[in-house]
Amino acid sequence: MVLKKFLSDKPLYYTEIDYMRMPRVYEKIKHHFTQTNIIHIVGTNGKGTTGRFLATALHNIGYKTGHYTSPHILEFNERIWIDGNNVNDVSLQITHERLQTILTREDSDSLSFFEYTTLLARFCFNDCDYIVLEAGLGGVHDATAVFPKLLTLVTPIAYDHESFLGNDISSIAREKLGAVQKIAILAKQKYRDVDAIAQSMIKEKNISIYTLDAFIKKQDLSNIKMISKELRLVEYLQDNLKLSIACLNFLKLTYVKEHFKNSKLFGRLTYYKENIIVDVGHNPLAAKSILNALNGEKYTLIYNTYKDKDYEQILQILKPIIESVEIIKIKDDRIESLELLETTLTDLEIEYTNFQTIDGNKKYLIFGSFSVVEEFLLRTRKISE
Repeated sequence: MVLKKFLSDKPLYYTEIDYMRMPRVYEKIKHHFTQTNIIHIVGTNGKGTTGRFLATALHNIGYKTGHYTSPHILEFNERIWIDGNNVNDVSLQITHERLQTILTREDSDSLSFFEYTTLLARFCFNDCDYIVLEAGLGGVHDATAVFPKLLTLVTPIAYDHESFLGNDISSIAREKLGAVQKIAILAKQKYRDVDAIAQSMIKEKNISIYTLDAFIKKQDLSNIKMISKELRLVEYLQDNLKLSIACLNFLKLTYVKEHFKNSKLFGRLTYYKENIIVDVGHNPLAAKSILNALNGEKYTLIYNTYKDKDYEQILQILKPIIESVEIIKIKDDRIESLELLETTLTDLEIEYTNFQTIDGNKKYLIFGSFSVVEEFLLRTRKISE
């Protein structure tokens, strides 16, 4: 079966997840995977950019490198990156057909979209020297957690996906940090509870968790400043770059700033046009990062939200930089009702209307999720055509 048809038959989201399914399937087929260096990235925000900074540098240093990220914006191929390029359709189909011969029919059918995609990516990376593997929404129970890992990088942990991860930072941190097998490097955290959980898990699991600064030298700070200027990186993206450099230093790999050329991942505070910024963030921590980066300017916010997001808090955080909101309509059962979103905007005293087209005289921020950015890009391309 053609891969895209096969994946389209799998639901993207579940109300309940069988956390033992992926480990069971992996145990059956693990002998088909080559042993390689896997760097696992968990956290709430910054996983994608941290991974792409690191993968780009490893590739440019001279290692064959794969980067698995999710979700995608426009094309599925964006999830699987090898040596500077998204995997092509032919390679994906060949790998899918091989995976189908390895899995039983029952296991193939039972795997979720993300679980199957994770195995697919891992096979695409089978001859890589390094694999940078980004977790989905979880940690210890994430599909990416089953593979043996050299190192885990932990980006800032905050509230998101509470229905699966827990309703307090300690629970979320325990889920995320539970993915650490041996060694982890912990980025600077906003919540002290994360550091407290990290310390307790060092003793419980007999693992090593280092702070980011343990692997950052004075010269690295100078390099980060130069790289950030060239790539137009705002503060939170600089933090992600710093974590990737800490990883390189842990691996005892020498880098130069040119190794990060073309490493910025699209959709992370990206200038789509001079008056249009797109960001796939969708939680309060991402909103605070954007506020810090753009404070002092006013933007028309093109927005929509899923029902399970704390959109009232997100809009409250962004209010100082919002001129008005233009609601972009998205066909998805998980999207909040227009009535409830409009009521929230009214309560927050934020002017709103429906998105129609782009005004060249306005500054725009596209924010809310991958789906919001995807719909905006599709709509504006049709308008321009």
